[in-house]
Amino acid sequence: MTLDDLLAREALRDLVARYTTAGDRLRIEEFVSCFTEDAVLESERVAADRLFRYEGREAIRAWQERWRAGEGDTHGATFVRHHLSTSKIDLLGPATAQGRTYWVAWTDIGPDHAGYYLDAFRREGGEWLIAHRRVRMDWESPQSLFRTAVGRSA
Repeated sequence: MTLDDLLAREALRDLVARYTTAGDRLRIEEFVSCFTEDAVLESERVAADRLFRYEGREAIRAWQERWRAGEGDTHGATFVRHHLSTSKIDLLGPATAQGRTYWVAWTDIGPDHAGYYLDAFRREGGEWLIAHRRVRMDWESPQSLFRTAVGRSA
């Protein structure tokens, strides 16, 4: 492993942390800045009423704006904190990488839902960005405060 590899991996870990922090705090511009202009953000392996797919920064921004506005009483949580754990990053070339990162979301009820991100990363203008994020949920509490949130903000 070279110094450039280590720097790339650390930049990618920072990117994933920035996405999570911005998303939990509903800092839309910071959140959207984590993506390439043509990025795809989508869910997989969830019930049909909770599937989503947003293509491009503007679609991702519009979704976050709906979420922040609380349209349709988005969810019942007073806070959400995504805790990241294992993160496996594979550098595929000087400007491409892929990753898998496990997460659990905590809300007022404690552990609310959990899963992992499957990411395709691309380096543009010297900065690593998310080109494609697939959000996969493995588990949710029967009392989840986010059970209907995605459908309400779609």
